[in-house]
Amino acid sequence: MYSQKEIHMRKRTVVWFSLGLSSLAAVISPALSQTDYELLAQSSNAISETQPHRKSSNKNTEPKKNTPDRPYDAIAEAQTPSSSLDKSAEQKKNEHDRSDVFAATHALPSSAAFKNQPDDGKIKGFDFYRDALNAKEAMETFEKTMKADVEQRSSVTKTQRDLLLKRYDLNPRLDSKVTMTRGKPLAVGPTARLQEGMDWQKLAEMSPQEIRSKDIFPYPALPHPKQVTGGQVFPPVQIKGFPRLERFDVEFDLPEAFLPEFPPAMFLQNRPELGDVSRGEVISINNFYRLFKDILTPVQLNGLQMLLSPLPQEEFNPTDDRKSVQPSLGVTCFDCHVNGHTTGQFHLSPDIRPQERRFRLDTVSLRGLYAQQIHGSKRSLRSVEDFTEFEFRTAYFNGDPIHAMKKGFPVFDRIHVSHMAQFQNMLDFPPAPKLDSQGRLDHAKATKKELRGEQIFFGKGQCSGCHQPPVFLDNQMHDLKLEHFLNEPGDGPIKTFTLRGIKDSPPYLHDGRLLTLEDTVEFFNLVLQLKLTDQEKSDLVAYMRQL
Repeated sequence: MYSQKEIHMRKRTVVWFSLGLSSLAAVISPALSQTDYELLAQSSNAISETQPHRKSSNKNTEPKKNTPDRPYDAIAEAQTPSSSLDKSAEQKKNEHDRSDVFAATHALPSSAAFKNQPDDGKIKGFDFYRDALNAKEAMETFEKTMKADVEQRSSVTKTQRDLLLKRYDLNPRLDSKVTMTRGKPLAVGPTARLQEGMDWQKLAEMSPQEIRSKDIFPYPALPHPKQVTGGQVFPPVQIKGFPRLERFDVEFDLPEAFLPEFPPAMFLQNRPELGDVSRGEVISINNFYRLFKDILTPVQLNGLQMLLSPLPQEEFNPTDDRKSVQPSLGVTCFDCHVNGHTTGQFHLSPDIRPQERRFRLDTVSLRGLYAQQIHGSKRSLRSVEDFTEFEFRTAYFNGDPIHAMKKGFPVFDRIHVSHMAQFQNMLDFPPAPKLDSQGRLDHAKATKKELRGEQIFFGKGQCSGCHQPPVFLDNQMHDLKLEHFLNEPGDGPIKTFTLRGIKDSPPYLHDGRLLTLEDTVEFFNLVLQLKLTDQEKSDLVAYMRQL
């Protein structure tokens, strides 16, 4: 028989190997001292005080049983320090353990001659391997960085909230009949606020130059709440179930009503007769085998396992250069692409420098990936395998392999990368029962309003110039020249994204500035100078809901 301690350690070992991450275990930081935990607990409490509307989920322990709002998370279990050690003599910290002899500032020089050399032979400035990105001083501790971030968090949140309220009506108006695939009501727009005395038809009559000179374009770029740090931000509905994804420096900004369903449906093009295969669950390392062992091939199943295994990321990693309270194994591909789709997570474009020039980038859906020939909003990578390897090398969406090496540089062989691609290429769009095999409306099923919308889509609306059926993309990149309407530098060419299943994927445009389909129609009516009537706009939205 095993002792409770031995059983606990065996369970943790099984968790490590089930994640396929035993090789990463060595890079996890040693257990924090009691003083460190006290400091982190104080900062965690400070976060909760800045969010009176909900409890902070930053805790040192995670629940180990499934609950309706928080499923068991093997990743969180694997990265949570154990408190079950006995307090025997050898496990108690002694005076030497608690001393500051280990600090770099107390290291003895290898030669007394250094006192006659510049800076006494010491590196007194910023040291990349040791200091966090954008640390305000050399040797800055994690606790000091975190304390400053936590103190700024409420101000950062308020600034972003004030900006959104100035730009949008955030009181959601929900459609009483039309829903997303699993039943979440669609938010109806437009939500953008216009200048006093202005309406959409008046605005559409103005020239781009006039709109720009008066600074009245209603859809400027949507910024990251904390541009200087950037990085991945997850919505509260996801953090509630997976607290390991919460950051201490920044909060998600958009209301849940304007986001996709959580969890979203999942469809497989190799088993279309099954419909939604998610069964209402968030696909994770905990349940993927149970759900898919009889549906996927061994290759696809292995690819899915890799997509569900955490890897070090810019803000979630084991080093001091992170934005999670505790050291983290990282994030998984499906933490952002939940169930192969998206639930509104965002980050910054990895393809631009300097930092203030980078733009916000919403997580895109992986549905219908098999039909896409270019990958990445700006990079135009020609295979999902290339895209996958690139992101492994750059700590996920930061375009910087140097920081990735510091935080954990995973190198997967091409076999595993191809397995991941095999599974991703199985992800399909949701059913569109009113479309025929060519991607056109079936006149026997569509309403007159939807049929009028289709005519606009392929005619006056110019939508089909980029969004060609049956998958409604052209595998090209296009520049909307938004700098003609805005006092902004413009985004340059960005890839065309598919419109299939578009009602499941709010918000819209690459940075999420268009909260609803109605906002999207108003945006393109201005940018393409279409001069659509109110009826034509309404018909076009009705049509796109059927794609």
